[in-house]
Amino acid sequence: MKSYIFPVLRPAAQSAPSMPALRGQQALHIAGIDVLTRASASRIPRAFDPVADHALTLPPAPVCGLALDRPRIMGIVNVTPDSFSDGGRFSTIGTALEQARNLIAQGADILDIGGESTRPGAQDVPVADEIARTAPLIRALREDGVTQPISIDTRKAAVASAALEAGASFVNDVSALTWDRDLAQVVAQAQVPICLMHAQGTPQTMQNDPKYDDVRMDVHDWLVQAIARAMDAGIARKRIIIDPGIGFGKTTEHNLALVRDLALLHMTGCAILLGASRKRFIGQISGVHDAIDRVAGSLAVALAGASAGAQILRVHDVEQTRQALSLWQALNMTDGKEQV
Repeated sequence: MKSYIFPVLRPAAQSAPSMPALRGQQALHIAGIDVLTRASASRIPRAFDPVADHALTLPPAPVCGLALDRPRIMGIVNVTPDSFSDGGRFSTIGTALEQARNLIAQGADILDIGGESTRPGAQDVPVADEIARTAPLIRALREDGVTQPISIDTRKAAVASAALEAGASFVNDVSALTWDRDLAQVVAQAQVPICLMHAQGTPQTMQNDPKYDDVRMDVHDWLVQAIARAMDAGIARKRIIIDPGIGFGKTTEHNLALVRDLALLHMTGCAILLGASRKRFIGQISGVHDAIDRVAGSLAVALAGASAGAQILRVHDVEQTRQALSLWQALNMTDGKEQV
């Protein structure tokens, strides 16, 4: 029977010297292993095995030169009129450029530029419109001297090609190469990283009663298949990032389970991106209706993701997340200092 390896993590400040660091993250150490199966709801604890569990000690490859030795912040810039999180406040090149500059100043390690909303119920955007929203912005940022990695948040090969030509560094695909099969070839030829996200259904259908046998294991297995699909297309594993897809075909209970057991994804060997900022489940739990007011809840989920070893946190509120992570890092490290 297939088993799933779940690293039990502790802050470095509370770890024994014999506990290895998790994938190069000095703030988190591996205290042991829990083994999960679909046949049992119970976890079977065992000691860390340096040979069998070796993948849990290997750092993921840097993303566009950015080391993933601590949680990195990806700042979101939605150049769309119908974004769930900001109501289209940055739908013009001018306002989006100003927002991107602000996020860099606040400490964003990566910028994520998107020209098509994929919120529940969102409609598809024509390719030409999506390119017009994103490529000029990316080009302007590069001309402005921005050196941080820039990802293009798209499902479409033509949009990705235009963005990469304009200066984007990698591709963030919410469909994990299932929407536009030509996108895999674009990424492989450009030799850039790609983030593969799990989703059940499309934006039009994904919240219509989503179901799983066990959401944690189902998402894990789906992402393993997505990694294999990308590698078959010529994309190197070291360039693959994975995202469990919080809110994309999941109930509140599904989202909570995925965040709680996010560490289950580490044995894939890929970097993990968590994107939960301002999402509906935060409002459902906290009672906060407006997405823009869900900063505190978003920080709670971001810190839970960091504690599970997520290498990239995709957020709207960069300044607040940076402050929270600074304290998280200092509290977890044995010397009490933030890594910079």
